[in-house]
Amino acid sequence: MSPNRAVDTAIDIVVCVPTFRRPDWLARTLDSLVAQTTRRPFAVVVVENDAGARQGADVAEAYFASGRLRGLALVEHAQGNCHAINAAFGTALGAYPAARFFLMIDDDEWAEPTWLEAMVATAERTGAGVVGGPVMPQIAQGGPPALARHPAFRPAFDTSGPVPVIYGSGNCLIARSTFVRLGLPAFDVAYNFLGGGDTDFFMRARRAGIQFQWEQEAVISETVPVARTTLRWLAARGLRIGAINYRIDRKHRLGGIGGVVIAMKSAVILSLSVGRSLRILAKTRQLTFALHPIAVAVGRCLASIGIEPQPYRAATPK
Repeated sequence: MSPNRAVDTAIDIVVCVPTFRRPDWLARTLDSLVAQTTRRPFAVVVVENDAGARQGADVAEAYFASGRLRGLALVEHAQGNCHAINAAFGTALGAYPAARFFLMIDDDEWAEPTWLEAMVATAERTGAGVVGGPVMPQIAQGGPPALARHPAFRPAFDTSGPVPVIYGSGNCLIARSTFVRLGLPAFDVAYNFLGGGDTDFFMRARRAGIQFQWEQEAVISETVPVARTTLRWLAARGLRIGAINYRIDRKHRLGGIGGVVIAMKSAVILSLSVGRSLRILAKTRQLTFALHPIAVAVGRCLASIGIEPQPYRAATPK
């Protein structure tokens, strides 16, 4: 936590930003928070997950010291996606006891100026415990622009209103009441290196009866480097999605029959994936799009025998 910094007990909104070895991108994220047009006072909690270099913490401290943003920076020494996010939410909840709403944005993203106002207004108007919004992919120069429509990048919804659940934390608002209902730590650290701790959290929220809303006007953009536009990377992303889906199904199964049902579900998904892929190929003529259903299905099957990708274990950006 930043030394000698008084916490503003009047803060009603906190934006949480986990970061790992992307100081330049983090600065762009924080610039987008500086540019928010809302009149609501808000704070920012930045969690550095590279305890050695601390470049992200240094960037955040400069924003707080200059007064461009209110907030706190801290270092989470336990490496892993879920450790960093849990530290962000846990610190925000404790340091700002009057805050009702906790938003999250990743360090490879930047928010439109009306983002925060749109998210909070939706939560207040609807009483939702979780609000999600679109993360719009921005393909780097040299990458195929058409990949912005790929299932790996496309937002889950495109219309504002109630939704059954959201799947990612890269653009979300979580009410304090939701954390109270589900308890802390928020994200299961078993997903630390696979990813999917956010999906698991939101699935638990749905099972607890939490109301979800989608706000299409609360737009965040995401950098998609050329390295993420290759067939190899997209296939690996599909495998990871399948593994996450399988693990969540297994975690939430009910009774002994659950394992049988999950195995049958995986077999059906695998058998149907070939037909889905062929239809997508005929429609789009894009192999990268067509292989996605097969990759997801194979990822489920590999996870069922204990083979999972670990993209967050390596000391590289996700």
